[in-house]
Amino acid sequence: MSAASATPTTPTSGAAPLQEPSPPPARQPSPQSHRRNIAAVVLLIPVLAALALWAFAWPAARTAPHDLPLGLAGPATATAKVQKQLEAHEGAFEIHRYADEAAARDAIEDRTVYGAVVVTAQGPKLLTASAAGPLVAQSLQLAVAQQAGETPVRTVDVVPASPDDPRGAVLTSSVLPMTLAGIAAGAVVTLLGLRGRRAVAALIGAAVVVGTVAAFIAGNWLGAFTGGWWPEAGALALSTLAVSAAVAGLAALIGTPGIGVGAFVLMMLGNPFSGASSAPEMLPAPVGVIGQWLPPGAGASLLRSVSFFDGAAASGPALTLAWWAALGLGAVLLGSALKRRRSPAPTG
Repeated sequence: MSAASATPTTPTSGAAPLQEPSPPPARQPSPQSHRRNIAAVVLLIPVLAALALWAFAWPAARTAPHDLPLGLAGPATATAKVQKQLEAHEGAFEIHRYADEAAARDAIEDRTVYGAVVVTAQGPKLLTASAAGPLVAQSLQLAVAQQAGETPVRTVDVVPASPDDPRGAVLTSSVLPMTLAGIAAGAVVTLLGLRGRRAVAALIGAAVVVGTVAAFIAGNWLGAFTGGWWPEAGALALSTLAVSAAVAGLAALIGTPGIGVGAFVLMMLGNPFSGASSAPEMLPAPVGVIGQWLPPGAGASLLRSVSFFDGAAASGPALTLAWWAALGLGAVLLGSALKRRRSPAPTG
């Protein structure tokens, strides 16, 4: 090897060395931007707090009978005075007439009415169903006792709540956990990037597991339910799926903000409007009706029907939950299809 070939080459004097371009300096937020952010927080949080207070406190403060279905049984001549006294509470009761006590009992067990006043020769008898809502039964006892004056009123609980949960606290408390579980499932599926059939399978699987665990805890362990285990687990699973599918479906169509929109509607409105602690007819209009259109309220009504009334009046809330689940899962599949269509085809 010659000396000339071993000598390293040097750049010519006219050529400039190659340098990587430096990244542009990070743009610092302006003081005006900071002020806008502070103002947004200061204004937004009180608005959210006010909405939460309105949604939760207003229905609770106005809890009272509002066209509450109430039966009245006995001869027409004997019940006319009682009906007039009950109708004096304007807008409180929706009176259903029955020929005798047996017919009134059947109506309570079919969830047509929440209770019934039976006029007998010994005085009025009140039939209630604490399983339909202990607060409703107490309200009926108070209203009938006021009308009877000094006449004693015998009360018979036709469909009692579970002896292990006489106040129905477990069923009332189950609404919030089922809603939270559904929101969490929908959010996790979205944030993990699951789409299409994978997302649908994950949502259904999570709902089945949640329903199974919840039925075991509330029914087997706490003894709060008296119906069949499978219908109770199915009702809890369907309630969870309706919420999770709605959240995941909104996120699939409008992006991650859909999680917040779904959580707001189902938590801030669905939970306090559910009527689980009392009854839809105990909430001010139109809160009770709106609550039954949302999964938490429909889920609570379905769970009462399958747990204590042998499935009576279960078709309405079950159909509501099924529609929410079907529309939500359909939105998940639609969002996945639209995203695939918008994605550029691979080249090569």
